[in-house]
Amino acid sequence: MNLILIAVAVILLTIGLVWLIDKFVPTKLRPVIMIALWALIAFLGYQTFNSIYEPIKFNKVKQKRYAAVIEKMVDVRDAQLAHRQVTGTFAPNFDNLIKFIDTAKFTITQRRVETVLDEEKTRLFGGVETMKDITVIDTLGYVSVKDSLFKNSDRYKTMMNIPSIEGAKIEMKSGLLGEEGDTKIPVFEAKLSKNIILADQNKDLLAQENETVSVDGVNGDAIRVGSLNEVNTSGNWPKTYGDSE
Repeated sequence: MNLILIAVAVILLTIGLVWLIDKFVPTKLRPVIMIALWALIAFLGYQTFNSIYEPIKFNKVKQKRYAAVIEKMVDVRDAQLAHRQVTGTFAPNFDNLIKFIDTAKFTITQRRVETVLDEEKTRLFGGVETMKDITVIDTLGYVSVKDSLFKNSDRYKTMMNIPSIEGAKIEMKSGLLGEEGDTKIPVFEAKLSKNIILADQNKDLLAQENETVSVDGVNGDAIRVGSLNEVNTSGNWPKTYGDSE
């Protein structure tokens, strides 16, 4: 904004100089000076236009590319949550995760309450039959993880790649969180740096974007889902890009 105000002020000053030259400078010198001043006005006008247009163009590119990355991140999160549900842990890399999706099945279960003889209390009460309710989990069948999450699509095989962004590939790690001796909790994190996503964009605007702290922005220097430092499987994008939970 300061650059815009300075440029506008200089343009107005230059126009004022053109008027003064036209009024007071000798006729022979006017053409050269006038051409130089109008060239300066044109240059400053172009710079002012760019200072306004560059952020607009940057935001359009950013939103389009972020949407493409977040679409992939959602697939990664869904696949990792399925992996944890079936195996109890998160996959350490994409090769393992893809192999899991190709072969694993969800178990379909049904919970029901059944009343049975409580043998311990029956003995305690001298043979008087005492009943208790227990929860029974019945296995009804199995369903493919691939069919449940991706139906007829094989996009999970390339969920780490962002074809529309040259050289962009999501990084992913998994681990266990907890102090020594405590129960370890599985965690994972997938991320892609903004420096990669917006590598060909204005460097000053990219530096500002990396410092984003806003409820309606992607905070930090990367688009990420999950965390290796806390129990969290959410994404760091706002709801304008889709559900982050």
